[in-house]
Amino acid sequence: MIKVGIVGGTGYTGVELLRLLARHSGVKLQAVTSRKEAGMKVAEMYPSLRGWVDLAFSTPEDARLTECDVVFFATPNGIAMQQTGELLDAGVKVIDLAADYRIKDLSEWSKWYGMQHASPDLVEEAVYGLPEINRAAIRDARLIANPGCYPTAVQLGFLPLIEAGVIDAGSLIADCKSGVSGAGRKAEVGALFAEAGDNFKAYGVAGHRHLPEIRQGLTRIAGVDVGLTFVPHLTPLIRGIHATLYAKITQDVDLQALFEQRYLGEQFVDVLPAGSHPETRSVRGANVCRIAVHRPQGGDTVVILSVIDNLVKGAAGQAVQNMNILFDLPEGTGLDIVPLLP
Repeated sequence: MIKVGIVGGTGYTGVELLRLLARHSGVKLQAVTSRKEAGMKVAEMYPSLRGWVDLAFSTPEDARLTECDVVFFATPNGIAMQQTGELLDAGVKVIDLAADYRIKDLSEWSKWYGMQHASPDLVEEAVYGLPEINRAAIRDARLIANPGCYPTAVQLGFLPLIEAGVIDAGSLIADCKSGVSGAGRKAEVGALFAEAGDNFKAYGVAGHRHLPEIRQGLTRIAGVDVGLTFVPHLTPLIRGIHATLYAKITQDVDLQALFEQRYLGEQFVDVLPAGSHPETRSVRGANVCRIAVHRPQGGDTVVILSVIDNLVKGAAGQAVQNMNILFDLPEGTGLDIVPLLP
C-alpha cells in the first residue's frame, strides 16, 4: 500500500483528494494536516467523509510526513516550496497541486506570484504533470507540478492542432469560464452567493497567473513562442470549466480524425462526435476532459470546446492520476467515477 500524506486538507482541493483517495484500493491515508484545525476529525469538518476517513487533522510537525511514500500539497501558493526539499531528501515523492513548480522561468514566476522562490534548485527538476503530454517523465519523477485547472482544459484543447502544425500558433484565443470553487474555500466577497449567483463576469483580462503556465506548455509543444489571448470568466456554478478555444487553420485537415487519433487510448480525454457541444455537468465529479471540435461554416477558424471539473481533472483527480503513474498502478485506479447528473 502506498502511504499518503496530504498537506492542507481543509480546502476544496484537499477534500476532493480525500474523497478520491478514500476509495483508492492502493493507498493508505497516513496524515492530513491543518495547523488551524489540528485535533479535529476530518469527518467532523466534512460529514460527506463519515465512514470513509477516520483521521484527525494534525500539524505538519506531528504528521511524520517523512514516513510517507508520497505527499500531496493542497496548499496556497508558496507553501510547498518551503517543505519539498526535506521530503525529497527523505525519499518521499511530492505532488504539488499549487503553482510553486509549474513555471520554469523564476523571474516570470515571481512576477505573477509576488514572491521569491524558496527552492529554485528544484524548479528545473519538477515534472509538469499533464499525463497526456509527459507520461514517460512522470513515471521517473520525484517531484510533480500538478497543472492548473484552466491550463489543463486549454492545453488539452489546443494540443492536437499544435502538435500537427495545422494552425497559426501566433494568434490563439482561449475564452474560459469557471465555477466559484476555483477561487478556493475562503471568505471572499466576490465568491458570496449574493455576488456570484445570477451573475457572469470576466476577470483578469489584463493578465491572469495561469497565462504564463499555458503559454509555457503550448510553446514547448509548438517549438516556437505562441501568441495567446486568455480571458477567464466567473460563472454562477460551483464546479466546472468550459474553455472555448479559437485558432486560424493553416492546413486543410480532417479535424475530427486528428483529435480522435491523438487521444485514442487516453482514458481521461473523451473526443465527442462531430457537431457535439460538451456541457460542464457531463464531467461533474469525474476525472475526464470532454472535447468537441468545430469548423463553423467550413471557414478558416477552428473552435474547440473543452470541459472539465476544475476540482477533479483540473486538480485532485489529475494529481491521483499522476500518483498512479508514479507508482506503476493502472492509471484509472480510484478514478473510475461516473459523473453526477443532474
